[in-house]
Amino acid sequence: MRVTDELSDEHISAGLPGTADLMVLVGNSWWHCAYAARGGNWPLAAFYARRVRSLQRRLGVIRPKYKERLATYESTMLGPLFAALETQDRAAFDRAFAAATDDANTQHVETGYGYIRWQLPDEAPKDLDLGPGR
Repeated sequence: MRVTDELSDEHISAGLPGTADLMVLVGNSWWHCAYAARGGNWPLAAFYARRVRSLQRRLGVIRPKYKERLATYESTMLGPLFAALETQDRAAFDRAFAAATDDANTQHVETGYGYIRWQLPDEAPKDLDLGPGR
């Protein structure tokens, strides 16, 4: 048996996060984004929205079968959310957030994961100050 320092594609693939791993991070970031906006911490809300976008882009690389779907979601759903964050428009943010959440749940149904229905927790995360940014 020959020992080598090179990793096979199989070894690399095994070390990558799975879809569920990334989606847990997306859900947590989405939760933080909503409550940061509600608290008036627009920079933090934008940070978490960018994190969601970044995680979804990574998912598109790791799971190419979702790449086109995720790109469409980014432009049609996250685009209006980013616009609301830029203008710090709470009403527009709430509409964009609700539409994006509903669309994500529709995406779950369309991809065979209808049993996954994300909803915003009733309580804000406790790990960060979500009030107005400094």
